[in-house]
Amino acid sequence: MMWREVMTRYSAFLLMAAAAGACQGQAGLPPKVNDRAVLETVATGLEHPWSLAFLPDGRMLVTERPGRLRYVTMKGDVSEPISGVPAVYAEGQGGLLDVALDPDFSGNSMIYLAYAERGDGDVNGTAVARAKLDGARLTDLKVIFRQSPKVKSKHHFGSRLVFARDGNLFVTLGERNSERQSAQDLGTHLGKIVRITKDGTVPADNPFAGRAGALPEIWSLGHRNVQGATIDPATGRFWAVEHGPRGGDEVNLPEAGRNYGWPVITYGTEYSGPAIGEGTAKAGLEQPLYYWVPSIATSGMTFYTGDVHPEWKGSLFVGALAAELVARLEFGADGKVTAEERFPVGERVRDIRQGPDGALYLVTDEDAGRLLRLTPAK
Repeated sequence: MMWREVMTRYSAFLLMAAAAGACQGQAGLPPKVNDRAVLETVATGLEHPWSLAFLPDGRMLVTERPGRLRYVTMKGDVSEPISGVPAVYAEGQGGLLDVALDPDFSGNSMIYLAYAERGDGDVNGTAVARAKLDGARLTDLKVIFRQSPKVKSKHHFGSRLVFARDGNLFVTLGERNSERQSAQDLGTHLGKIVRITKDGTVPADNPFAGRAGALPEIWSLGHRNVQGATIDPATGRFWAVEHGPRGGDEVNLPEAGRNYGWPVITYGTEYSGPAIGEGTAKAGLEQPLYYWVPSIATSGMTFYTGDVHPEWKGSLFVGALAAELVARLEFGADGKVTAEERFPVGERVRDIRQGPDGALYLVTDEDAGRLLRLTPAK
């Protein structure tokens, strides 16, 4: 069966499962029926928007996967593309991906971009650049990280950027699909989460710094394709969600030096049906905090801290691509997920962030993508 046909059939399967409420997690928790919130369109006409970041003045920076960066206002005004964006490899899942503000943005106007970068010949890989945001252009652009090695693939670039409280930068990196075994190889960045400083150097306390045969940027390993990550504002802990194959999307709390199992263990199977690896658990490999079977195709994520929805404070929101929804996870005193609530969107949800007004904003990964606002139902 050709790959395109497999993916077409799998996408249809996911949509039917989501509509039927078949999505399951750590204890097979049934999702709640949602009638308490509405989605409002803020802006339209964005081509495969991938990420958004709020500026101090309330405007948003929005990336479009073909290689454009724009300002979008709360009223929905969309600017012309900002110039100076690095050239991107915009094929398959590649392109201009995440955007993040420097923790000292108000003092230095620096932003960070994750993107797919073309290499010599027919190879490519994830890269991170920083630049100064100067009105309608970027200046002083410098590439501070490149995934090694670059490979021939159009898939699994990862690419979320998250600044921790200590000012260091987490970068999530996929295993590029064709190189899944490399997720267990400390000599590559494939299938890893890396931790670097704001200028791209290696923090001295990284878990593999100084270890022979290991790349010093690596923070954790055994990941498939992490496309959602955030910091819990209550604890400062780093969280991530990653795509499983057919089933096995995971919520993880990646810790220094830990191995999250891919492709040795997984709750998913091959798209064509066969099992992957050695099962769902193995000594020395971490278990997810929560998982979905079948996959919802996880994307951006954020913790909610606002007052617009006070009952949601402390909840984790996760976007879903194939299932076309937003999932809200509630936690008990022991830190385990106690409930999941779903908000159907009807489009592929690529990113979700909390705005300065306390509402939630999301972008949809479509040819004519939208910026949406999630607000309480009246």
